[in-house]
Amino acid sequence: MKKMLMALSLSGALLGGTAVWAEEAVTTPTSEVAAVSTSSATATTAEAPVAETPAAPAPTPTLDTGDTSWILVSTALVLLMTIPGLALFYGGMVRKKNVLSTMMFSLSAAILVSLLWVIAGYSIAFSGTGAFFGDLSKAMLNGVAFDALSGTIPESLFVIFQMTFAIITVAILSGSIADRMKYSAFMVFIAVWVLVVYAPITHWVWAADGWLFKAGALDFAGGTVVHINSGVAGLVAAYMLGKRIGLGRESMAPHNLTLTVVGASLLWVGWFGFNGGSALGAGARASMAILVTQVAAAAAAFSWLVVERMIRGKASVLGGASGAVAGLVVITPAAGFVGVGGALVMGLIGGVVCFWGITALKRLLKADDALDAFGLHAVGGIVGAILTGVFYSDEIIKAANVALAPTFAGQLWVQVEGVLATMVYSGIATFIILKVIDLVIGIRVNSDDERMGLDLSQHGERIE
Repeated sequence: MKKMLMALSLSGALLGGTAVWAEEAVTTPTSEVAAVSTSSATATTAEAPVAETPAAPAPTPTLDTGDTSWILVSTALVLLMTIPGLALFYGGMVRKKNVLSTMMFSLSAAILVSLLWVIAGYSIAFSGTGAFFGDLSKAMLNGVAFDALSGTIPESLFVIFQMTFAIITVAILSGSIADRMKYSAFMVFIAVWVLVVYAPITHWVWAADGWLFKAGALDFAGGTVVHINSGVAGLVAAYMLGKRIGLGRESMAPHNLTLTVVGASLLWVGWFGFNGGSALGAGARASMAILVTQVAAAAAAFSWLVVERMIRGKASVLGGASGAVAGLVVITPAAGFVGVGGALVMGLIGGVVCFWGITALKRLLKADDALDAFGLHAVGGIVGAILTGVFYSDEIIKAANVALAPTFAGQLWVQVEGVLATMVYSGIATFIILKVIDLVIGIRVNSDDERMGLDLSQHGERIE
């Protein structure tokens, strides 16, 4: 026993002087050991107070080459959606005499919006601290240094990625005004509209100080910013332009559905950059966004074709292409927040509702929305934005560290609030802009030019 005590004592000495406790523990009751231990701990604390550990500084943002590579690819994919994707999709659906004019709208969106975005659009959307509007502190990309970062990617890359969203928004709304709007009026309109309507709504939803962003509105890739915004603006423009000459009496059938299917296919592929790129990184969230995008597009195309077959007796090629686009629109606001099950249900619902949007609702509204920008994009965006508040995945939301409203009902109201605010502002602002342009230069071609076709009357060219 004595040898054991000596060994314990020696071991304690080697470990910093705890041998005394080892020896006393043999003869001292447990309660007394506890008392002495507590007393000693108190004394030690009094003699040497533990200093508070200073908070670790926030990590310095660093460039991630994987994230950067993915967003570079995504940027190219989103631009592919407009030219050639949307240009072909829309171009195939109009009459032959207006094909070049319709495609020129998409091309012109890429030309003019690119310039406006770097001059002032990006600054209005993503600078300043206002709840409703940014400022011009980054006009002409002032302060966007060569090596400046936005998260883990260069800010310059974020600028052009967001630019492609502005481009396609303008191109989408052009579908409502096909066959009858002056090219000069269109160019003036989009120059004002991008800065007065698109950029502020982008600020609301995606800027850190935007009021909808702070309220917790979920819009991953542009259900409100892109689709509701463009669809409502297109509907207002269609009302103000009036109906095409001969509508209801003459054939307005698509001249080449081959172009439309090719365009829809490019839209489908490009949408992976649209939704997957909105994760702003290469990771699990981007991967899930792409997966649910594919599922929703397929589900909506399927439900559209089923309903069309039931109502019209045939499942059309145009219906399949339109249904796929409807599903892509519906999943856009939800892509980074829902799982596969939610995407499947959203797609099935979206296909049916958007089919109703371009048929029954279109007749009810009595607007000549030539290529159904409202029926596909606004209706699909509304369905998607609201259902995002229903089908979001708690697991994905938690992993992404996304702030929500305190209650399910509260989140659903925030989604509805975003929808209503976008519709009201876009609709009123678009009306005012077009009214002023109409008073100054006119917005519609004359009847002779319309009958001749806009390819020849506006551009001096035609397809043989």
